[in-house]
Amino acid sequence: MSDIAFEGVGKTYPDGTQAVTDLDLRIESGSFTVFVGPSGCGKTTSMRMINRMIVPTVGTITVAGQDISTVDPVKLRLGIGYVIQNAGLLPHRTVLDNVATVPVLRGQSRRAARRAALEVLDRVGLDRGLAGRYPAQLSGGQQQRVGVARALAADPPILLMDEPFSAVDPVVREELQAEMQRLQADLHKTIVFVTHDIDEAIKLGDRIAVFGRGGVLQQYDPPQVILADPATDFVADFAGRDRGYRGLSFRSAADVVLHDITTATAEQLSTLRLESGDWVLVVDAAKRPQGWVDVTGLELIRAGHPPADGMAAGGSLFPPGGDLRQALDSAISSPSGWGVAVDDSGAAAGGILATEVIDQLAQQRSAEDVTRNRHFFDQE
Repeated sequence: MSDIAFEGVGKTYPDGTQAVTDLDLRIESGSFTVFVGPSGCGKTTSMRMINRMIVPTVGTITVAGQDISTVDPVKLRLGIGYVIQNAGLLPHRTVLDNVATVPVLRGQSRRAARRAALEVLDRVGLDRGLAGRYPAQLSGGQQQRVGVARALAADPPILLMDEPFSAVDPVVREELQAEMQRLQADLHKTIVFVTHDIDEAIKLGDRIAVFGRGGVLQQYDPPQVILADPATDFVADFAGRDRGYRGLSFRSAADVVLHDITTATAEQLSTLRLESGDWVLVVDAAKRPQGWVDVTGLELIRAGHPPADGMAAGGSLFPPGGDLRQALDSAISSPSGWGVAVDDSGAAAGGILATEVIDQLAQQRSAEDVTRNRHFFDQE
């Protein structure tokens, strides 16, 4: 077990700054907990107190039931993985030796540690061909993956992550988030992840701890509860005005109807006849969506322009097993008004209407009301 508990924890600096105030919090073993809040709210301070990089002024922190103030800090840190922004890699060591750092410090032979490090590189999706490179020879995303690999190399039960993805571009950040979700599903570590981005917190966290000014814990709940039932005005404002829309990501879209939509390859466009308001989805030979064409676009193509000139960019795609947010977004982001669902191969599988996604939401809420009322009367 590797649960973490804060009991009456506070941190006041010598200048009187109150970084954390009376924090009571229990993090379950094997959970992914996200500390989120604006700059200066105590979230990073709270996380760093777990591995004694910062010592609390008052209160007790326990890991697996043991008061960490009684544990040698070096021993404690060697048993906790730690990932920071910009990876924090040792510039004079190769990727392989960076990953092997902690196992060697714990007494493993360098040869065995390097052999195990190669397997960890595989686990985080890094090519073994990068093992002999130095950090400066890697992209930002690769460096962050190495940082995660180094934290995992000694197989620690706890992983602390301090805004690890905030310095990379949005595309790489999304890839790293997906990689983190995959790793957690496989490894079931106790993860404490710090971010100032509520969207990242909602995407990654099993539970979210929202911190306010002075390091006051405002709410600690699953992400869907944070969005649907914020405990304070501060949480409601921090979650954002579109929190209802984002809450759709926790609702199944399994019952959303897929309709047949007209598709054509670029070569078939010249044979089509479209009326005003009609749209056709352009696909490649494998039926993967390429864009949409209407009457105006078709006239351009027939006039000799390349197909790309007549196509409107498609909206987001609705993936297999997607949620209501993805379904609705695919429809409202599409120029045709039809969301495009794809199968596992990426081929177009059907069309989605926004009105039917909203109907599905209403049906789910009605069913929840019935269940809630039945529960209420059963307790009477």
